[in-house]
Amino acid sequence: MNSTHKQDPKFGRTIREDFHRLKLKEDMGGEYRDLKDYFLSDDRKERLKTMSGFKKFFVIPWWLLKALFFRLTPFRRILLLIAIIFIIISGNNRISSEQVTIDLFGPAMFGGLILLFVLALELKDKMTARTELEEGRAVQKALMPEVHPEVEGWDIWLFTKPANDVGGDLIDFLKISENKIGISVGDVAGKGLSAALLMAKLQSTIRATVPDYTSLSRLGEKLNGIFCRDSLPKLFASLVYLELSTESGEVKVLNAGHLEPLIIKNKDIRKVKKTSPALGIIPNATFDEQTVNVDYNEYLIVFSDGLTEARNEAGEFFGEDRLKSLLTNINNPTSEQLGNKILFEANYFVGNAKTHDDLTIAILRRKEITKSI
Repeated sequence: MNSTHKQDPKFGRTIREDFHRLKLKEDMGGEYRDLKDYFLSDDRKERLKTMSGFKKFFVIPWWLLKALFFRLTPFRRILLLIAIIFIIISGNNRISSEQVTIDLFGPAMFGGLILLFVLALELKDKMTARTELEEGRAVQKALMPEVHPEVEGWDIWLFTKPANDVGGDLIDFLKISENKIGISVGDVAGKGLSAALLMAKLQSTIRATVPDYTSLSRLGEKLNGIFCRDSLPKLFASLVYLELSTESGEVKVLNAGHLEPLIIKNKDIRKVKKTSPALGIIPNATFDEQTVNVDYNEYLIVFSDGLTEARNEAGEFFGEDRLKSLLTNINNPTSEQLGNKILFEANYFVGNAKTHDDLTIAILRRKEITKSI
C-alpha cells in the first residue's frame, strides 16, 4: 500500500545544501535591513540619519531588542527575562570558595532551553500566519483572470504580482455581452492582508454592479458609495475601469484617482487624463466618463504605481520618464512581448532591492481582424 506520509528532510543533507546556498554578506545584509524596516518606527529611522556610524552600532541593536521584547506576549516576555537572568548569572561557570564549588553550567543550559522554547512559540505563530497567507494567495489566484483573455479584435495581456504573499492590486476581466468587455485595474491603499481583503471586496462589487449600469459616471458613484460604506477609515482605492467593444476601437474609461493610462502609437504617447477622485475619499463625489479611440496597432496601457515607483538599491524610482523612453522604442510587438519587455527592464533596474509595492499592468493592443474568404 502506498503511503502519503511526507517524510521529514534529512538533517545532514539540509545543512550541506544550506551551506552551498549561503551568501553570507548578501543574506546578512538583507535580513538586517528587513529587521530595521519592520521593527523601527519612521521617527527612529529619521533619527538614525543624524547619527554617526559608531553610535548606530550600539543604538540599532538596542532599539531592535526593545521592539522585539515589547511585541512578545506577556507570558513570553517573562520567559525571555528568566532566560536572560539565567544566562547572565552563569557568565562565570564556577563560583568557588574554600568550602564549596558551585557549577553554573546548569542555569546556562536552562536559560538556553527557555530561549529555544520562546523561539519555537514565535516560529509556530509565524508558520500559522504563513499558512493562512498561502491560502489567501491561492484564493486571490483563483479570482484572477486569464493572462491572455480572448477578445475579437484585441490582443490583451494582464499581469499582477504582489509585493508580499497577498496584495492589494486589482486586475479583472469581465465579459459583459457578446461585443462588450470590461477590464478593471485598481490599487487599494496599503499592502498585505487588509488591502487584499478590500481588493476582493471591490472586485466582487464591480462584477455584481457593472451589468446594471450603462453609464460609467453612475457606475463610479455606485462603487464609491459602497466603498465608503464598507471600507475602513482612511482607506481608499484608485481604479481604472475600461469598457471596450469588439466591433470598434472605442473604449469608455472611468479613472477614479488612478495613474493616467497611456496610449502608444509609433513613437507618440498620449495620456488618458485622470478626472475623478479615488474611491472612498469623498462620499458624494461625482465621476466622469471618458471615451478614447484606439486605432489599429495602438496600445492602451494601464499600470499601478508599483511600476513607476519601483526602487533600486540606491533608492531611485523607475519613474514615468524611463517608462516612456522604453515605450517609444518598440517595434510593433504583441501585448505579451511588450509586457515582458517592461517587466525585464523594471526587474533589471530594481536589481537586488526589496520590492515595496504590488505591480499590475494591463496592455490592450487593437489588432486587425483577418477574415477568411
